[in-house]
Amino acid sequence: MKKIGIIGAMAEEVSMLIDRINDPKVTEKAGMKFTEGKLLEKEVVIVNSGIGKVNAALAAQVLVDLFDVDAIINSGVAGAISNRLSIGDIVLSEDAVQHDMDASYFGDPVGNIPRMKESYFKGDKKLIKLAEEVCAEVNPEIHVFAGRVASGDQFVSSAEKKHWLATTFNAMCTEMEGAAIAQAAYLNNTPFLVIRAISDKADGSATMDYNTFEKQAIMHTDKLVMGMLERL
Repeated sequence: MKKIGIIGAMAEEVSMLIDRINDPKVTEKAGMKFTEGKLLEKEVVIVNSGIGKVNAALAAQVLVDLFDVDAIINSGVAGAISNRLSIGDIVLSEDAVQHDMDASYFGDPVGNIPRMKESYFKGDKKLIKLAEEVCAEVNPEIHVFAGRVASGDQFVSSAEKKHWLATTFNAMCTEMEGAAIAQAAYLNNTPFLVIRAISDKADGSATMDYNTFEKQAIMHTDKLVMGMLERL
């Protein structure tokens, strides 16, 4: 993996990484700024995609088409669905699914994309293993889990929705971009990993928790990504 693409939906999720790039070169495409250069002697292209699945998928496609990246890492925050997760813990995408894809009228299970071979997109096993090892070293105070990321164009903040995501998808966490990036990566035969630090519990406390713990969660993902780049 000679060149790594890194996507963060919000500027806060990638700004510290971008600031560390040596001799950055910025290219504007699809309303986004792609910052290219070396980070820990590894060639990277980092982009703040904007929030939501369409923005995220566009960013991934540009990384493949324009920059010819060898792998894509999507780093950010998420709401916990699994009761095993605490604030700050990290989830690695064993796979990712779009929970708001609903063609059930035609007999498809919710989450299945009509006329596609796959709807649950698997994260790269080597990247998952590396991330697990690195996280234990750089973030010893938290836990790291490989599990299912459920994505949709909505901020989940109700116990009812959280329960539905748990029972329908067996999701570990929920957010708004990962599965779209996963689908784009899958269609381009590009290895990917979605990294999500838990910022809230995706229930009635979500809004308060998110505002309180977002920075703490991003600190954990930054450490993890930097540690992974050292070893890739």
